[in-house]
Amino acid sequence: MSSLENISLIATYSAMAVYTISFILFAVDLAGRAESMGKPVPTRWLRSAMATLVLGWTIHAFADITRGISAHRVPWANMYEFGLTATLVLVGVFLGLNLWRDVRYVGAFVSGFALLALGIVTVNFYVSVSPLPPALQSYWLVIHVCVAVLGTGFFATGAALSSAQLFQHAREEGKLGGRSWRFLSAFPASDALEALAYRILVIGFVFWTFTVMAGAIWAERAWGRYWGWDTKEVWSFIIWVLFAGYIHARATRGWRGRPAAVLSLVGFTAVVFNFTIVNLFFKGLHVYSGL
Repeated sequence: MSSLENISLIATYSAMAVYTISFILFAVDLAGRAESMGKPVPTRWLRSAMATLVLGWTIHAFADITRGISAHRVPWANMYEFGLTATLVLVGVFLGLNLWRDVRYVGAFVSGFALLALGIVTVNFYVSVSPLPPALQSYWLVIHVCVAVLGTGFFATGAALSSAQLFQHAREEGKLGGRSWRFLSAFPASDALEALAYRILVIGFVFWTFTVMAGAIWAERAWGRYWGWDTKEVWSFIIWVLFAGYIHARATRGWRGRPAAVLSLVGFTAVVFNFTIVNLFFKGLHVYSGL
């Protein structure tokens, strides 16, 4: 392992430690809101959680950049590198959204999911820097995987909002009682959460559409065919169909509330399945786990 690669790994673990602190601070903030009837006022815990998350993201970005420099290529050629970059984009999307709309109330979900995902890929999927397989030695690696990472980041953020929507909807129907759920009164109404999730998922869908298109073009350049029913191709198309169905049903069929949120979460589950199960247990031309 080169010294720069080792620095990248140390930075990754450091980012995980900072994300842990951020998650705890977000959780303490939510607990405090539950005790204070969920009044939507910023607290020092929330401000500290956001500041810590920004610090963790900065260290995370340093880890990703140094990994790329040590490999002399973009850092997303295997499962570890894709996970490293995708979690970076997820947190970056969340931080960027807060410049447009205050969505700090899902910070616990975002920081917790980023911590869990980054921990899993680092502990279980880490591989040393290695040369690219011939099929990946193309500028399409930059284009295709970059938009896939962006789409994944927006899908994950949309899933966070859809999860919050389901809890808020249940609370509005009187199905969540007790003091422990009072913090939800600091969240927007379920229909507002749904509208915001829809906008974010549409952006993710646009990126994913380009991912499928760019993948087909790359496949033609690499293997002489645009589509070959490879496992990865099939699951990427399934993800596209699920989110296309979500957008179509909500826009034209009047789907609102719980069904729309559930369908968006099913779509994100398919994204996670495509990254984990398909890469680890299925064979195909697109499976580059690096393990």
